[in-house]
Amino acid sequence: MNRASKTPWHALIVVPLLGLAGCIVLLPSPDSEDLKEEELTHAPPPDAWKGPGAAPGTVLDDWLATFSDAQLESLVAEAMEYNADLRVAAARAEQAAGYVKAAGGSLWPAVTGLGKGGGEMSGDDSGLEGWLVSATWEIDLWGRVRYSKRSAKEQYESTEADYVFARQSLAALVAKSWFLATEASLQRGLLTEAVAASAKLQELAEQRQRVGIGNELDIATARVTAQNYKDSLRQVELAYEQALRALELLIGRYPGAEIVVPSEFRELASEVPAGVPSELLERRPDIIAAEKRVAAAFSRVQEAQAARLPKISLTGSISDLTSDLFLLQDRDNPVWSAGGQILAPLFTGGTLKAQVEIRTAEQKQAVAQYVKTVLNAFGDVENALSSELALRQREEILTAATTDAGRALELAQTRYRVGSGDLRSVQQQQVAYLSAKMNLLRVQSDKRVQRVNLHLALGGNFAAEA
Repeated sequence: MNRASKTPWHALIVVPLLGLAGCIVLLPSPDSEDLKEEELTHAPPPDAWKGPGAAPGTVLDDWLATFSDAQLESLVAEAMEYNADLRVAAARAEQAAGYVKAAGGSLWPAVTGLGKGGGEMSGDDSGLEGWLVSATWEIDLWGRVRYSKRSAKEQYESTEADYVFARQSLAALVAKSWFLATEASLQRGLLTEAVAASAKLQELAEQRQRVGIGNELDIATARVTAQNYKDSLRQVELAYEQALRALELLIGRYPGAEIVVPSEFRELASEVPAGVPSELLERRPDIIAAEKRVAAAFSRVQEAQAARLPKISLTGSISDLTSDLFLLQDRDNPVWSAGGQILAPLFTGGTLKAQVEIRTAEQKQAVAQYVKTVLNAFGDVENALSSELALRQREEILTAATTDAGRALELAQTRYRVGSGDLRSVQQQQVAYLSAKMNLLRVQSDKRVQRVNLHLALGGNFAAEA
């Protein structure tokens, strides 16, 4: 007769405990609607964006294709594969997935085995040999283990959302770096033209002196202007090389400044559908990540509270052991046993209570961070919309200013050639024309950078996949 038959009370206790554990329902974690109603009462999302320039329609994915630049799309795809920071974010997501599996394992019985042999020559000189299999299973009566698993799952989901946002941010950064490198290349072209124009002006001043209508001061002034343009050109060339290297580092290449950028900016789509503010809470990955962190913090609070209650575990084992040195009394192999244990935290010096307080404070922090993330997201969109409109208007103004400055330079050059104007006037108009062209180029670059910022702020995906 084995020993398990002497404890029939196990069945009378285990079955009700299992039934009770199955009836314990976990409290639901707060979702976006709960957080909006409880935490955004001071800044509720309006029905439409406040800033001007918001086009109607649903936010669309595949915004990278709207720039109609196959080379840019290729660079972004390369960055997705080789960027080191993105690979770190991907590894974090894999790590979080492992934590989910580890937390879920506690819901199942833990089974261990032991084998021993050797008789009198066994490793511990006990003379024992045979095998033992034991199992322990904690009955999740209060939901502690399930809360632990759920918090790990919610933390994983927040890490996944962070990874998605990292991909979006990387695509945006590559695009903005591409436009800034293109701007630097075009600036280099403008200053190269300015250097050539100043050289012609110096040559003209020397010709005027030879025919007796010029002077040494004009020649010296023209030389100074030419040298200043050469210095500006060298600075822009350095900035261009650095912009290319920064772009190459983003896509994981060696920074050799070898990328070739286009010779002009391509046309932009006229409008970007902006959706409505409330949709941002469900679409932007960084907001989703912050929401999941609130949910994970809530589950950890519940886990800490459940840890203050008794733990009930079931145990069982089966063994077949013999000894050459001494007699194992009352033993008919194999032997199996089953039992249970209860572990109640009677006194822990306030440690468990402090854990609840710590987890509660962490939840408050996560909620505050969520609100901050949402408000920053709203600000990103409003600022991008305002910048979009302002840059569009500035481009029109500077286009007209550039045309007028070019005409004024032509007139000043003509007057100087025929002897009715001085060199100072030509130089002033030359500086004004170059400044107008550089300002227009700066606005055209900013317009594209801000367009990328708007797409990123709205939470649309840079690629076609969901």
